[in-house]
Amino acid sequence: MLKFLLFILLLLPLCLMNNMFWMVQNMMFLLSFLFIINNYYSNYWMNLSYFMGCDLMSYGLILLSLWICTLMLMASESVEKFNNYKNLFMFNLLLLLLFLYLTFSSMNLFMFYLFFESSLIPTMFLILGWGYQPERLQAGMYLLFYTLLASLPMLVAIFFLYGDLGTMNFYLMMNNLYNYEMLYLGMILAFLVKMPMFLVHLWLPKAHVEAPVSGSMILAGIMLKLGGYGLLRVFSFLQLTGLKFNYIWISISLIGGVLVSLICLRQTDLKALIAYSSVAHMGIVLSGLMTLTYWGLCGSYTLMIAHGLCSSGLFCLANIMYERMGSRSLLINKGLLNFMPSMALWWFLLSSANMAAPPTLNLLGEISLLNSIISWSWVSMIMLALLSFFSAAYTLYLYAYSQHGKLFSGSYSMMGGYNREYLLLFLHWFPLNLLILMSDMCMLWL
Repeated sequence: MLKFLLFILLLLPLCLMNNMFWMVQNMMFLLSFLFIINNYYSNYWMNLSYFMGCDLMSYGLILLSLWICTLMLMASESVEKFNNYKNLFMFNLLLLLLFLYLTFSSMNLFMFYLFFESSLIPTMFLILGWGYQPERLQAGMYLLFYTLLASLPMLVAIFFLYGDLGTMNFYLMMNNLYNYEMLYLGMILAFLVKMPMFLVHLWLPKAHVEAPVSGSMILAGIMLKLGGYGLLRVFSFLQLTGLKFNYIWISISLIGGVLVSLICLRQTDLKALIAYSSVAHMGIVLSGLMTLTYWGLCGSYTLMIAHGLCSSGLFCLANIMYERMGSRSLLINKGLLNFMPSMALWWFLLSSANMAAPPTLNLLGEISLLNSIISWSWVSMIMLALLSFFSAAYTLYLYAYSQHGKLFSGSYSMMGGYNREYLLLFLHWFPLNLLILMSDMCMLWL
């Protein structure tokens, strides 16, 4: 695992040279492909080096991180074009990738916590430095304080575990089953805020709306997955308490998912709509994960990866429209079918992925999550039915409102996209539909 770490570290000096924007991006593509070739992971920890290692769960998320970070550079061409501190931007982005890589590959709970918190700093710089409106300061504060406040109890819980076990390694802690309520709450709270669970989700729409496209992509693509990954890791020794208290979080998430879907239906801002839909999707992921069934755990992992690609692609689309129209409002972004006919296909493909249409990976994730939640309690069927219905409803609303209707008079008659943009969208959509053929990687990792 150290070889990939060194690759990322040695890319950092390249950022400080001039005219290296696309070079760095190409090297990151190379890194992604090298990591794919390195795929000989079993259900055990492989590739051990010092405190780092990789099993199938880490593998998928590290690959997602590398992929999304590469595509972030690709989407942020405006930073390069207007020379908006592009060297600093690349440096910040690679630093973020470094922290994410270390988070997903640590086998040590404390190291995981350390890098989990560190990844917050470059994200905040992205929002504060390259965001659009003055409200980005407030968004940055929300992000920081929500996450930090919830993470402090976790640090105490980690120290308690270390005192009790004398080790912090994930694979040695799995043999212990704890039945302490406070430990459970302390360990789990940080991840619930990061997911984000309904009621502690307020930082997410703010952060998304104020962030530049790269910030939105990393937030939707990977930051939300940190919470799910953490839960999947800590539930190996919190099962007993989980069986007693998980119903609370499942109930909040399912009811919250429906409420957030209703909020989605009255958004006029493209980005806010996609951000709230992320909260709804993460609600169902969290519910499935909390059932602690095999289907639930595998389904939550699958949907996390699928949502990372799909949501990130939708944010790219919203940004492409923003660069053309100068606004993200659905009241102005109407009739885009006339304005950019060739983009409408990508809107359609990514919207259908967002409603979990076949053959996307979202479908596999949602089916297994539905199975797990209904087998946990058939009463949740009501909320799940509403959730699925509204999920389709707000996605159709997003697609129909942006593509049809009367074209805004201030926009030009017709415009093509750049090859870069089509490639960018293709690289989001293609893995999303290809991975369904490799679904054993997603479903059999446990």
